[in-house]
Formats: sequence, structure tokens, C-alpha cells
Amino acid sequence: MENHLQGFYNDVILVERHSELTAETYVFSCEEFLKFLKEKEMNLSAADTRTLVAFLVERKSRGFSELTRAKDISALRAFGQYLKRQGVWSENFALELDRPKAERLLPKVLDLDQVESLLEAVDVSKPAGLRDRALYELIYSSGLRISEAAGLLISNVHFKEQLLLVHGKGDKERIVPFGDVAKYWLKKYLSEARPLLVKEKNVAEVFVHCRGNPLSRKGIWKNFQAMEAKSGVQAKVHTLRHSFATHLLAGGADLRSVQELLGHSDLATTQIYTHIDAEQLHDFHREYFPGHRGENTQGGNK
Repeated sequence: MENHLQGFYNDVILVERHSELTAETYVFSCEEFLKFLKEKEMNLSAADTRTLVAFLVERKSRGFSELTRAKDISALRAFGQYLKRQGVWSENFALELDRPKAERLLPKVLDLDQVESLLEAVDVSKPAGLRDRALYELIYSSGLRISEAAGLLISNVHFKEQLLLVHGKGDKERIVPFGDVAKYWLKKYLSEARPLLVKEKNVAEVFVHCRGNPLSRKGIWKNFQAMEAKSGVQAKVHTLRHSFATHLLAGGADLRSVQELLGHSDLATTQIYTHIDAEQLHDFHREYFPGHRGENTQGGNK
């Protein structure tokens, strides 16, 4: 099964001509499918449409959103095409799966106290802890995507100006600032913890794992889950990016500036954060404003 995943990863990049990010996302979904087969003691060659449906039903029962399951189906369709070419499947059974219509839900956003609780849950007495504190402070401070944080190069960090040169989606580069708190932890990590992790290795990326190699997107997810469990704050890594954008807008930043900082090609994508802020204002109003809440206080209909 591991050989199939590696072969599939190469196939997505070299044959289907997708990006490395898409290949990693597809492999992650297919890895979950293979784990499902292992738990059911089923061979990959024996899987069919019913097996795929059972996998997706289990994903739904575990609370995964329709958007996640839609991504799973896209990955499984590509995987099925690969398995058919390899002669493992007689046909691509995943083509019979219907993608769910994913609602565009407002992303979850943390308030400032929750962000602080989350970041302070990191044990900074260890090198890996210092790395994680610097990493997640920087993601929140600059609104980075996970892939952007994983691929950040030391040569692209400019402490004097407090700016990062970020390589984003579609091979687009942008310059983003980072704050004083992120600067403090990043400098501390680079001077105290990173040398202990990389040892004699020459690594261009800022963030590395315990063996000194670049930290992967999957590693960033996994470490964040441990931090989330310890803090008691329910969130995902991307929630820090959502919170960054929402807090900027709430503080008076204009939409165009936030669009540039996030690296959105379409302003409409950034506008979702204005809806989040409006939702929060409504919640605040409903909770604290004692006036009319839709009740007919005069006893008659109007």
C-alpha cells in the first residue's frame, strides 16, 4: 500500500501535472482510505464502489464536513484512475461517487484570548516547543497558509524590516509583515533551538523537525492537534489565518490591504471575513442589547 501511495503521488505530479500541494492533499485522503481498508482487513484489489461509500459514510459519522468529503472524492477519483492504469482495479469505481454540494460556511475564528491560550499551551522548554511557538505565532501574525509556513526560507526572513517574502498559491510571491511577538519567538527559535535540531545539516527552510529536515504540512497539522488538545481551544491551523484576517478588519484595516496580505487573487474570497465580523456584531447585540429582539412587546401584530 505504501508503494501505491508513492506511485500515486508521482503520478499526480508527473502524469496529471498537478501541483505538489494537490498531490500531498490527495495522498493524505487516500492514506485515510487505505487505513480504513486495513481496519476492515480488506485488500485494495477487492475494494469496489460499496467499499468507497462505506469509507465516506464513516468519514461523515466521524464529523468530517461535506467540503472535506468532496475533497476525498476528488482524491479517490484520481487514485482510482491510477489503480486502473496499474491493473489493480478493473475500472475506476470512484467515478460512481457523487460529490456532496458543500455549503460555504463561515470559517471559525478565535478571539484574542483564545489565540493567546492556544499559543501559551506550547512547552517552550524544549527545542521542538520553541519551534512550534515561533511557527504558530508567525502563522497568526502574518496570516500564512500551512504550505507557506512549511516552505518559508531563512533567506526570505528580514528581521530589520520585519517582513517575509512568501511563496504562495500559483507560484505567486508576496511580501507580508510580522509583529513584535512573532519576531521575538522566531529569533529565539533560530538562535537557540534550530541549531540543536539541524546539527550539521545545511537546511534552507526555517522550520525543521526533530531530525533536522524541513517540517512537512502533515507535521504542522499533527503538532497543532497536540497543542489544541492541551489548550482546550478547538481550532485548526488555518483558523489562525482566519483569525488574523478577521482581527485586522475589526481593527479598521481596509479590505484591499487584507486581500494583499492573504494573497487572495479575488477580492470576493476576502469578503467572507466581513461577514464573520458582522455575525460577531449580531451575536454581541443579541447578548448585550436589552431592546427589541423581534418580540411583539405591545401584544398585537404589526
